[in-house]
Amino acid sequence: MATEIKRQMPKNFDFAEAESRLYDWWEQNGWFRPECAPPDAEPFTISMPPPNVTGALHIGHALFSTLEDLMIRYERMRGKAALWVPGTDHAGIATQLQVEKMLEKQGTNREALGREEFLRRTWAWKAEYGGTIIRQLRRLGASCDWSRERFTLDEGLSNAVQEVFVRLYEEGLIYRGPRLVNWSPGLQTAVSDLEVERSEETSKLYYFKYPVEGGEFLPVATTRPETILGDTAVCVHPDDDRYRHFVGKNAYVPMLNREIPIIADEYVDREFGTGALKITPAHDFNDYRIGEQHSLPVVNVLTQKATMNENAGPYEGLDRFECRKRLWADMETAGLTIKTEDHTMVVPRSQRGGEVIEPLISTQWFLKIQPLAERALKAVREGEIKIVPERFERVYYHWLENIEDWCISRQLWWGHRIPAWYHEDGRIHVGRTAPEGNGWTPEEDVLDTWFSSGLWPFSTLGWPEDTPDLRRYYPTDIMETGYDILFFWVARMIMMGLWFTDKPPFHTVYLHGLVRDAKGRKISKTLGNTIDPLELIDKYGADPLRFTLVTSGTPGNDVNLDPNRIEGEWRFVNKIWQMANFITANLGEESIPVGLPVANELDLPSRWILSRLNQLIGTVQRLFDTYQYGEAGRQIRSFLWDEFADWYIEMSKNALYSDDATARTHTLQMLVHVMDTSLRLLHPFMPFATEEIWRYLPHSGEALIIADWPQASSKLIDHDAENRMSILMDMVRGIRATRIEYNVDPGRKVTAQAAPGSFRDIIEAHTYLFARLCNVANMEILANGTQAPEDAASIVVSDVTVYLPLAGMIDIEAEVERLSKELERLDQQISKTQGMLANEQFVNRAKPEVVQRERDRLIELEASSTSIRDRLAQLSSK
Repeated sequence: MATEIKRQMPKNFDFAEAESRLYDWWEQNGWFRPECAPPDAEPFTISMPPPNVTGALHIGHALFSTLEDLMIRYERMRGKAALWVPGTDHAGIATQLQVEKMLEKQGTNREALGREEFLRRTWAWKAEYGGTIIRQLRRLGASCDWSRERFTLDEGLSNAVQEVFVRLYEEGLIYRGPRLVNWSPGLQTAVSDLEVERSEETSKLYYFKYPVEGGEFLPVATTRPETILGDTAVCVHPDDDRYRHFVGKNAYVPMLNREIPIIADEYVDREFGTGALKITPAHDFNDYRIGEQHSLPVVNVLTQKATMNENAGPYEGLDRFECRKRLWADMETAGLTIKTEDHTMVVPRSQRGGEVIEPLISTQWFLKIQPLAERALKAVREGEIKIVPERFERVYYHWLENIEDWCISRQLWWGHRIPAWYHEDGRIHVGRTAPEGNGWTPEEDVLDTWFSSGLWPFSTLGWPEDTPDLRRYYPTDIMETGYDILFFWVARMIMMGLWFTDKPPFHTVYLHGLVRDAKGRKISKTLGNTIDPLELIDKYGADPLRFTLVTSGTPGNDVNLDPNRIEGEWRFVNKIWQMANFITANLGEESIPVGLPVANELDLPSRWILSRLNQLIGTVQRLFDTYQYGEAGRQIRSFLWDEFADWYIEMSKNALYSDDATARTHTLQMLVHVMDTSLRLLHPFMPFATEEIWRYLPHSGEALIIADWPQASSKLIDHDAENRMSILMDMVRGIRATRIEYNVDPGRKVTAQAAPGSFRDIIEAHTYLFARLCNVANMEILANGTQAPEDAASIVVSDVTVYLPLAGMIDIEAEVERLSKELERLDQQISKTQGMLANEQFVNRAKPEVVQRERDRLIELEASSTSIRDRLAQLSSK
């Protein structure tokens, strides 16, 4: 249905007023729901990476939300039943810490409240604060189907988690036992690798003597002397001549005098420290693996609070770092120390508490993940799942080929409680319901947050039930997320999806990078370079932030975000608004047909812009097909600003202000068509401004959000029009540049003469362009062979020469120098183009139209070169 425009656009775009109004309008009309598409529409599904329910919007959220919204809006405009499933993660550790801080302010703690009351208060806290990030995502324009919003602890997802755990246990893949884990002494729980921050810190390397039977000593170096008390071997490289004779002998743990073997293993780095390695299987992951290979005992010397236990002998009860000092002092007294030196090492710290993480033997629940990993590796290797960019496939393979059993239990209260019960007689029951009878105690531990997150693509659609949503929208299509969680989350979704649904959970993984500051530094409070997206939205609106985030990066690479660029894109929004304002002002109350006039009835500028528009549509489509969204946005921006605004709108004024009614109507139709199509292309990037502008233009349909995505038409690509216009545009650019070079006042009208070469008809028909675009009041067309005027600057374009008579302003020597530099530039371009055309691979492999375009360009370059040489010859004769 065509819409007639009966109102004038406001002078400026009031984004603060428009954004909330448009968002509510979209949502109330059901356009975020896939049901707005026809029933037989092809589905397209994205599962939102669930942000922590505790969180507030940070710049990383803004990036993923913008990219996913771009994808979903694009597919919606292509007519698909586009479903973007939103939701939040219960974030076990983060949420529990927030609630515990609240309780501390209230003078109590979780132990005093008990589990049931603590969980009741946590749910109350979630109800009060948990919706913050969802409201903030709305401000960014996220067009999710909020009616399908999920939470990892809601009933349906909890059922899915329980079902997965029980099935894996029944399949013999989940077990409980003691193993080495990342232990947070502050949080009193095992933590995942993602919750451990590793940074380089200056520490000490301690060199000491390990007593060996027979009265000898073996020099050893360590960064953690307190773990000496848990050593169960000393290891040297089998090819190390310095220490080979020690292998097979026994050593004695300093201060404890416990006997341990000296073993050989190729793992030892002979260049590090002394080349001899102390082995502490209970407190180092590498040592744990060596211990397993050599059947070494595991001696734990630490409690869960990071104090020394009974195995530490006289050091029992000391804090780990106090023990380090005391033990080293005692060893020094005993004559066992050699030296200490400064040493830079990677220290693992708790992401939440900041304390040093301790590798610790702990009884936990583990998942034998290797069988799941094998299927996940196969899915990527055989092309069922594509990772963008492709280079991250190597990272994916490396992780999954070296994967170890996954510690899935956490010593928390907030989370999915493990469905296990312990009987007083030692039996363990794992099941969907509690066991009957007395004497059973439920498991206290909850599951790692990543366990439930790994089920996200199918659990959010109703699995394990056979729901209509699961049948229609699973598998999903694209998983868009950060490259930093490729292993922690993406790989686990692939493993779980394949294992429980026999289908890949998505066909494409699109990885974005980290957002850094303008200098490429990591964003952190310490550096004082944090970027608050909400402040930027308040200042500039959501669209400039969105556009900057997408166009500042490429897939898989970090985004260096410069706030000055956001201001620049705010100016771009204003520029588009001004373009549309110009069009609607010229429409007035006039009603024009929606659509294109007949192409052969259009003037040259209109045929040119129509061709350029269709070239743009094709380019954007190709870039979208290869996930190059940033470059697509840059191309759209360049077209709108550099071609449509700077050239066509200016050229259109001749027809708009003329008495030719047909020319005026055709030009208005062209202005509206180009603006309409450009807004469609730009809508996924800038939804608010484009929708608001579109409502003021004549259009068909209810809203831009559900308007058709543009399709390029090869019939409308007119290379001849583009070539002809490029001649006229190059003439204008040349005249402008020459006026600037000779300091001609921009407001001063000048005359010009043109030796038109083979372009006489084109120039004669478009002399008005020179008057409007470069203030040439009169363009005189010279007859062929006419002598060049005296004191004139020359502009050469192909075989056209334009003379600007600037009496008294021309320095002949300077003009010769200027033309000589231009000739040098042309000759370089000619040589480059000739080389390209002489390359058989280029000629045979490139598209025929591309090869022909280069041949035509060579003809024009050679014509320009000839014209400049002729002009230089004339000037030299003076």
